[in-house]
Amino acid sequence: MSVEIRGTCWSCGHGLTAADYAREGTCPGCGKQTHVCRNCRHYLPGRRNDCFEPMAERVVDKLRANFCDYFEPGRPKASAAGAPALDDLRRAAEDLFKR
Repeated sequence: MSVEIRGTCWSCGHGLTAADYAREGTCPGCGKQTHVCRNCRHYLPGRRNDCFEPMAERVVDKLRANFCDYFEPGRPKASAAGAPALDDLRRAAEDLFKR
């Protein structure tokens, strides 16, 4: 019987199952808490409260477990280990418009 992967850890990119997202759950790969804003599909830096869900209560620490009713496992855009540096992204965008 296989276990369905529901998302990935915001810190290490390890695959997480539904059971890993318990309120006090931790990532089997790195030990970080999993029921956190950074693992939620609604997490969107730059938005009000860094959350796409407008009715969600404000959570100050996005890396600590919380009681948000809107939490849904999400897949981060890139894992921390494989994320390109902000300067690299900016340089690539600027290169698109060079003549």
